[in-house]
Amino acid sequence: MNQAPIFHNFDKAPTHVAPFSHAVEADGWIQLTGQMPTHPDDDSAPLPDGVKAQTRRVMDNLVIVLEGLDLDLSNVLSCRVYLTEFARDYEAMNQTYRSYFSQDRLPARTCIGVTGLARCALVEIDMVARRP
Repeated sequence: MNQAPIFHNFDKAPTHVAPFSHAVEADGWIQLTGQMPTHPDDDSAPLPDGVKAQTRRVMDNLVIVLEGLDLDLSNVLSCRVYLTEFARDYEAMNQTYRSYFSQDRLPARTCIGVTGLARCALVEIDMVARRP
């Protein structure tokens, strides 16, 4: 039986920077909207300096959304990473990103170089998760 989509938004998650839901769920599959390196308590605060700090903030923001869904990073099946300075920031982003997952449970992933992101961010990451 197909479940009607559930559109999730969470008060603890960062303020929306565009018209979207933090996550959309159907039949146990959950698509998490790409998160920016904005501070969840103050959207107007300056973005962290450098891709490592921005990647940490993005991943922490995604964890907030997962926690709102009663899930964690072990439920993540795939990620898409968007970088505005691909050649410069790829390795540094990978070092930070890798620290969030156990080595035997790395999600499938695509990493894409883009010409720009909202708020002039260096990195954005979205995820697909599945309920157990």
